[in-house]
Amino acid sequence: MARLDDTKSATAKMEELSEEQEEELRGRLGELVAELERGIHDSAGAAAPVVLDQSSVGRLSRMDAMQQQAMAKATREKARLRLGQCKVALSAFERGEYGLCRKCEEPIGYPRLSAKPEAPFCVECQRGAGG
Repeated sequence: MARLDDTKSATAKMEELSEEQEEELRGRLGELVAELERGIHDSAGAAAPVVLDQSSVGRLSRMDAMQQQAMAKATREKARLRLGQCKVALSAFERGEYGLCRKCEEPIGYPRLSAKPEAPFCVECQRGAGG
């Protein structure tokens, strides 16, 4: 059993982020926040209510516009959720907790954070959470 704990400890040490990796990820998170905020702002018109005036828009065109509006709202909601996750990740930097799994408190690892810098969980805990 001690050997398993030693292996886990050694793996955790290998996954700890270097200062260069931390700075890279902090910069990427900042860029992602700016990009998401721009996207949310720019898509505000697409999510606006659809005018139901049949004299200016036919029934099928209106239905198409309503479908596009629903998709725009869903896209904006996903962007808002990811924006919130990015802001939480940036605040974790301030607390010295960035890169630690919020469930098991082990290092998440650079490969995962490189793919998704706002990731709050390690791969194992994310699998256990169902996705």
